Amino acid sequence: MIIRLSRTTTAEVQQRMLEIREEGGVLALSRVLTLVIHTQIGGEEEAIRAANQASREHPMRVIVVSRNPDHVSSGEAAHLDAEIRVGADAGASEVVLLQCYGELGSHLLGIVQGLLLPDAPVVAWWPSFMPDTPSLSQLGQISQRRITDSGKQRDPHGAIVALAGCYLPGDTDLAWTRLTSWRAHMAALLDQPPYEAVQRGRVAGDLENPSVHLMAAWLRLQLQVPIEKVDAGDSPSGSSGLHAVSLERTSGSSSLTRLRDSVGVLIQPGQPEHHLALSTRGLEDQLAEELRKLDADDMYGRVLQALAEEVR
Repeated sequence: MIIRLSRTTTAEVQQRMLEIREEGGVLALSRVLTLVIHTQIGGEEEAIRAANQASREHPMRVIVVSRNPDHVSSGEAAHLDAEIRVGADAGASEVVLLQCYGELGSHLLGIVQGLLLPDAPVVAWWPSFMPDTPSLSQLGQISQRRITDSGKQRDPHGAIVALAGCYLPGDTDLAWTRLTSWRAHMAALLDQPPYEAVQRGRVAGDLENPSVHLMAAWLRLQLQVPIEKVDAGDSPSGSSGLHAVSLERTSGSSSLTRLRDSVGVLIQPGQPEHHLALSTRGLEDQLAEELRKLDADDMYGRVLQALAEEVR
């Protein structure tokens, strides 16, 4: 069910949600968090679809607040349009879409605050653009977790470097989330014989993609050896920008290379090639992973610090 409210107010949206709850028995008590999505008008649906899918694992209230990018200079009359989505149109969540026009786009905190679930964690997500300092933005200040996507920015590498300079516990980025499978496979590789120290490593991929730089910083931090970054273009799937990771040890080189969208090949000295699942996870799976752990991602913070030290 979708209910549209034109030129409305937050109070009217709240009242209509109460009525829906009383009429249809939609309970907010079962929601475990509030996800606040900040995006631009016209670009909401991809984020809503991902949130709806993620809500099947994390029942939540989803508040999507969108505005025009030129909301201050356009001279457009300030007003609020809203949609309330429940039932089949909202997955296991309830979705409130708030479209802010004109100067109203400068007052996001006041708009969303009355719709937050009481006594529930708040997660802020910027699926396309991101603030200069997420923790100091209006929505970031009320959130336990702040999710950005540096890979979606005009200057992806510059964006992850900027995040490294303003990191606070609770920040995270989907460019880091996309590395989960790669990091798991590389950790498993080092847990197998031969148990030799790594002498150096190499990360190949699209150097415009922040995931490549995060992977190199993680390896350098964990192994304390030089890690070379090689521009090899985008990966076959384009999912993380990574094409291959190799580690040099006394017995030879071990490498993990993506062959296609969901398959990688692991090559080790003295062993046959192993094909591994290296699937490209959709946006909903990336979001669901970030919602499983609402406390600080300490490893991400340490990797960002290592990245910041590299570019000084």
